[in-house]
Amino acid sequence: MRVVVAGSSGLIGTALKESLRADGHDVVSLVRREARTEGESAWDPAAGEIDRDLLARADAVVNLAGASIGDKRLTDSYAQVVLQSRLDATGTITRALADVAFEGVLLQGSAMGYYGARGEEELTERSPAGTNTILARIVAKWEAAAAPAAGAGVRTIIARTGLVLAPHGGLAERLLPLVEKGLLRSFGKGDAWHAWITLHDHIRALRFLLDGDHSGPVNVIAPQPVRDADLIRALSEAAGKSPGLPVPAWALRAAIGPAIEDLLSSQKASPGVLRRLGFTWDQAHIEAAAAWVTRSA
Repeated sequence: MRVVVAGSSGLIGTALKESLRADGHDVVSLVRREARTEGESAWDPAAGEIDRDLLARADAVVNLAGASIGDKRLTDSYAQVVLQSRLDATGTITRALADVAFEGVLLQGSAMGYYGARGEEELTERSPAGTNTILARIVAKWEAAAAPAAGAGVRTIIARTGLVLAPHGGLAERLLPLVEKGLLRSFGKGDAWHAWITLHDHIRALRFLLDGDHSGPVNVIAPQPVRDADLIRALSEAAGKSPGLPVPAWALRAAIGPAIEDLLSSQKASPGVLRRLGFTWDQAHIEAAAAWVTRSA
């Protein structure tokens, strides 16, 4: 396949690009600078500029582009940057796909933050969007920006990503140093549910979806959500440490800002679509995931 990837320098984009290329697929990364190799194509999402001929020749387009949520304090002004970067990228891509009568598949990035803070509610792909967190409001608008492609008949997959556990990068990279020193037990009370998946299984799931015929939202997560304290406990035990102390919610808010509300949000979600389609996980349980993360770190 020829696959065009936006957001190919992030944790998921890099791993997906490497996986596809390892199997002989032709991957072209969209870059916001002058292209330097045949595997790159320059674009300017803020200006709506993209190589439409490139998209017309592609079999699949993967859109993971957007300003990082975890690298900066999610102040009101930065939340607008996060949102606008996603609207610009998604709008540029989907309008172009509609204009060129694209016949391939669009894999559109999204996040489990779509559901907001939902406590003990059982969440599936059919659950409505949340409105009670910053991220929920951002993600709902992000998904809506993909409408031009779906409206033009493009098979569009909305990949709602949970906490991606990886040996390097992402949340685990921030947690592991604290876990390995026995300094962390939970965030806040530790009773919030988290939908998670290893990077290994996440890439396998994305490729599984690209090769199939499904369209619409997909919770790209492991089969069993885990409570916050149990996630930290599994990582601690895999690292041969005892869990430390809970980090109070007020301290997290002071250190991280409003974005912490999404980390403290409870999302007891299940991957109904992946189950129905017959996907199988290599690390389906948090203990196996924690062992893989710490062993590979």
